[in-house]
Amino acid sequence: MKYKLLILLLFIAFSLPAQQPASVRNLEKERLATLAEIKATNQLLNENQRTTSNALSRLSLISQQIIARKKVISLLNSEIVSLDNEIVFKELQIKTLEKNLKTKKEDFAQSIRKMYSHKNRQDNLLFILSAQNFTQSFHRVRYLKEYSNWRKQQAIEISEKQNQINLEKSDLEKDKSEKIALLQERQTEEASLSREESTKKAEVKSLEKNKKKLQAELTNKQRQANALNQQIEKIIAEEVAKSEKAAQAATTEGGEKRVAEVKGGYAMTPAEKTLSSNFANNKGKLPFPLKGNYKITGKFGAYQHEEVSMIRMNNNGIEIETTPGNEAKAVFEGVVTRIFTIPGLKNSIIIRHGNYLTLYSNIDEVYVKQGNKVTTGQSLGKIFTDREKGNTLLHFEVWKEKTKLDPLLWLSK
Repeated sequence: MKYKLLILLLFIAFSLPAQQPASVRNLEKERLATLAEIKATNQLLNENQRTTSNALSRLSLISQQIIARKKVISLLNSEIVSLDNEIVFKELQIKTLEKNLKTKKEDFAQSIRKMYSHKNRQDNLLFILSAQNFTQSFHRVRYLKEYSNWRKQQAIEISEKQNQINLEKSDLEKDKSEKIALLQERQTEEASLSREESTKKAEVKSLEKNKKKLQAELTNKQRQANALNQQIEKIIAEEVAKSEKAAQAATTEGGEKRVAEVKGGYAMTPAEKTLSSNFANNKGKLPFPLKGNYKITGKFGAYQHEEVSMIRMNNNGIEIETTPGNEAKAVFEGVVTRIFTIPGLKNSIIIRHGNYLTLYSNIDEVYVKQGNKVTTGQSLGKIFTDREKGNTLLHFEVWKEKTKLDPLLWLSK
C-alpha cells in the first residue's frame, strides 16, 4: 500500500508542476483584466459629481466596482491555492530528486572504493595480461573501458541532478515570494472592498434621506422617457403609413415591390428585407454603440432597484455611462430615418435596418443627416456631457416594428 502511494505521489510531483504555472498565469491574466475594469469604473466615478440627479448612476457604478473587486479577491484566492499546490509538489519533487541523488552518490562512491581496493591487489595491465587467452584479454580491455565510461557518466549525471535540484529550489523560492506578494495584494484589495462597501451604504443612506428629491428627479426622467417613446411611436406610425402607400403605388403603377413581415408592419423592399434578415442574424454579435471606457448604469424593462427598495425603474432601452468627448456609433449598417430633439435628452437619432430600428439619444453634436446611409461602427455624433452632474450618458434602444427589445440581448458581450 505504501509503495503504491509513493508511486502515485511521484507521478503527481513530476506531472503537475508543468501544468500549474499555466493555471496561475491564466488566473493572473484574468485578475489584471478585472483590475483594469475597476480602474475604468473608478475613472467614471471620479467624473461623476455627487448630486441627487445622478445618485442612481453613481450607485450602479459603485455596485459594479464591488462586484469586480470581489472577483479580484476570488481570483487572488485561486492563485494562492494554485501556488500552494505548486509549492507542495515542488517540495516533494525536490525530496525525490535529493533521494535519487543520494543513492547515485552512494553507488558511485562504492564503485570508486572497490576500484581502488582492486588496484591494491593488481593493476589494470596485470588484470589484462593474466587472461587465459586472447579473447578473454579483449573482453577485459572492453570491460575496463566501459567501466571507466560508466564512472564518467555517473559523475555527469550527479552534476546534472545537483543542478536540477538547485533550479527547483530557486523556482520554489520564487513561488514562495510570489505567494507572499499575492497575500499582501489580497489584503490591499480586501481593504479597498471594505471602503467601497462603506461608500455604497453611505450612498444608499443618502438616497433614502433625499427620497423626495430623488422621486422628483425620477418623475422628471420618466416624463422625458415617455416623451421619447411617444415620439418614436409617432415616427414608426408615419413610416409604416408611408411604406404602405408606397407598396400600394408599386402594385397599381408598377415599381419596386414592398411587403410587410406582419400585418400593420413596415412594408419592406427586397433590399430592406435582406438588411432586416442580416440584422436579425447578428443578434448577440452587434458591437457596442460606443468605444472606449463605458459602464451600463441602466437596464432594460421594469424592475425594482436592487439597492433602494422604494425605487421602481422602467427603461425602454439601456443607459451607458462613458467618458467626456466619446461618440455614439452605429451598431449596424442602415439608413438615418429621423433626427429629432426631446427636452432633457438633447438630440436623438433613429437608424432603420429593414423592420428593425436602433435609437441613440442624448447626442450633443450630430454628424449625420436624415436619409444618410451609415455603416457599422460609423460615428453618428458626440455624446452630451452634463458639466453640472459630471456624467456622459448615452441612451440606446432597439425596436422591431412597434416592439421594444432588450439591447443587451443584441449586443456582443
